[in-house]
Amino acid sequence: MYKLILVRHGQSEWNLSNQFTGWTDVDLTPQGVEEAKRAGRILKEAGLDIRYTYTSYLKRAIKTLNYILEEMDRMWLPVEKSWRLNEKHYGMLQGQNKQEAVEKFGKEQVMLWRRSYDVAPAPIPDDDPRHPKYDIRYQGVKSRAARPGTESLSDATRRIIPLWNTSIVENLHQYGQVLIVAHGNSIRGIIKFMKNLSNEEIVKLNIPTGVPYLMELDEDMQILKDEYVGVSQDDLEAMQAVVANQTK
Repeated sequence: MYKLILVRHGQSEWNLSNQFTGWTDVDLTPQGVEEAKRAGRILKEAGLDIRYTYTSYLKRAIKTLNYILEEMDRMWLPVEKSWRLNEKHYGMLQGQNKQEAVEKFGKEQVMLWRRSYDVAPAPIPDDDPRHPKYDIRYQGVKSRAARPGTESLSDATRRIIPLWNTSIVENLHQYGQVLIVAHGNSIRGIIKFMKNLSNEEIVKLNIPTGVPYLMELDEDMQILKDEYVGVSQDDLEAMQAVVANQTK
């Protein structure tokens, strides 16, 4: 049996201010740091024997992984960073307050941008200095998907699948237990792919910050069991509600 652990980064500065973040490289808040440390303690107390790790190119995820590994006393573990695990790119919404976006565009439209599978916000223009093509992190990547002006969840999921097929599955077979620290939508994309959720089901999936999600997998990478670890059902539902209600 193989184990895949998914953790959304701890609370970021723009989570706190309720702004669309996407590929904007914002830091963790003090609460986010504590959430990351708590996730590390949960994984250590659960007795998990993680041997390989992944994270995105964004520091809120990188720092969360570092805090987790420090709490687990496993700073020596190999870490693979990939742009493919970045958050969904929110285009022109990046930096916009979510409640203000609802007032401007309407609740239904914002809900489509946030939670639907195949609707992307308006893109950042190619000449906008915030465009990823001007970011040194992505200039050496051959794939054009590494420099999007916007993305739907479908777009984000498609860029993650090659990493799954070529690296994550291989390392699960080699090491047995793999940890991925990423973002709300990149994790939603992985879960949709793994569980074959419908486009309607994915709308209702809200990922809380800093709570480990454990998948137990068979030899064919089919899910035998999946659950959040180290949190009560009541607390989990409350944290998921916070994510769902960001536009209210």
